[in-house]
Amino acid sequence: MEKIIILDFGSQTTQLIGRRLRELNQYCEILPYNKFPDDTSDVKGVILSGSPYSVYDPSAFKTDLTALRGKLPLLGICYGAQLLAYTAGGTVEAAGSREYGRAILSGIREQDELFKGIHLNSQIWMSHGDSITALPENFSVIANTEDVEIAAFRVQGEKTWGVQFHPEVYHTADGMQLLENFLNICGTERGWSPASFIQSTVNELKETIGKDKVVLGLSGGVDSSVTAVLLNKAIGKNLTCIFVDHGLLRKNEFETVLKDYEHLGLNVIGVDAKEYFYKALRGESDPERKRKIIGAGFIDVFDAEAHKLKDVKWLAQGTIYPDVIESLSITGTVIKSHHNVGGLPEKMHLKLCEPLRLLFKDEVRRVGYELGMMSHLLKRHPFPGPGLGVRILGEVTPDKVRILQDADDIFINALRDWNLYDKVWQAGVILLPVQSVGVMGDERTYSNAVALRAVTSVDAMTADWAQLPYDFLAKVSNDIINKVKGVNRVVYDVSSKPPATIEWE
Repeated sequence: MEKIIILDFGSQTTQLIGRRLRELNQYCEILPYNKFPDDTSDVKGVILSGSPYSVYDPSAFKTDLTALRGKLPLLGICYGAQLLAYTAGGTVEAAGSREYGRAILSGIREQDELFKGIHLNSQIWMSHGDSITALPENFSVIANTEDVEIAAFRVQGEKTWGVQFHPEVYHTADGMQLLENFLNICGTERGWSPASFIQSTVNELKETIGKDKVVLGLSGGVDSSVTAVLLNKAIGKNLTCIFVDHGLLRKNEFETVLKDYEHLGLNVIGVDAKEYFYKALRGESDPERKRKIIGAGFIDVFDAEAHKLKDVKWLAQGTIYPDVIESLSITGTVIKSHHNVGGLPEKMHLKLCEPLRLLFKDEVRRVGYELGMMSHLLKRHPFPGPGLGVRILGEVTPDKVRILQDADDIFINALRDWNLYDKVWQAGVILLPVQSVGVMGDERTYSNAVALRAVTSVDAMTADWAQLPYDFLAKVSNDIINKVKGVNRVVYDVSSKPPATIEWE
């Protein structure tokens, strides 16, 4: 399949570039800045991402661009543009002040195919501390703002461009037009769609797996469910799914999800392992340690069940792209551990199958609809692999799980009753490690506080807190305090991502 390669130099918005291209029905792959493929027969163009570094920083991510320039259409974004200019002999210097936020294209100096349909005075989004102050020979300025003389350039005699703003972010008004112009320059057919993804993936799974047997760990969430249905379409009865109840699921979720899977025609084994996990978590409060304990416990329980099966050669996982990105960034910084991106393959000595690895969450849902899956399964909010274990701040105990399950059940059902559930990307209740004084009836109480968390998002890479109606919040707060024994205070989290994560741990 024809593709665009996005070389990742560590920008927080690299993944947004990929998302925008997918919205334009263009298949693309994001690769580390120094891992350009040897085989370029199906590569139609290359985009260089931004970066947290300066091009003149000794630690900056750099790669030899001579093999790309003039060979393939090339677009540098922010740092990518500065790298193109700097390595060709241009000058990049620290700006007098960091250029961050909205700006206006005050000048488009020449009619250029990259800027076709882009209007003068169009809003763009800047995010850089450096500026290109002098261009190399054969480079020409094609756009500027009042403060940035070289907002965009092209290389004469090449299909090479650079922009010092971010067309991939929503704040750049004509950003999609610029990216579409670049795709037109590349001459791509733009044939990516959920239907084409299913067809090519099913064919690939049939060819790769053949008649081998596959085991899959189900979580009840969108990602693993779509993975299961996709695999079932490809290999049918040779797929066995295992659904582990670690005691940290939502209220009654184990039984409800098993019934859903019956309707999908999947071969599912349900395992009740609550006591195993409660014992393993006893006395542990550190969030990363809890994630690792739950992940390791899941591996042990899953492995024990899988070994009861015969001749299994593949392990399937519902890994999607944000899991991979957050587990280990290009800079080597671990944000948080995801149990579905490591551990099981090494433990079980099975070959790994991750058919959704390059998809974002909304794309996974689109694939699920194309597969004919039930709407309530696909609209289900994302739920962390460690479950309520990372929504109980501090030590996990069965009583805390009971409190949180009851409070969460009230919140989620209220969202559905008020027709708010589908307007929110993700919601849940957090049990805080604090107690506060309250009065219930004529008695003084000293009980737990919980926080409601609800966010809006497109792909979980960024998220805003959901502005839920006050009367809704008042009703939920009142119901939780009156109906959940052990809670006397409810607060609402109004933090966005970044800087806060969606989950508290």
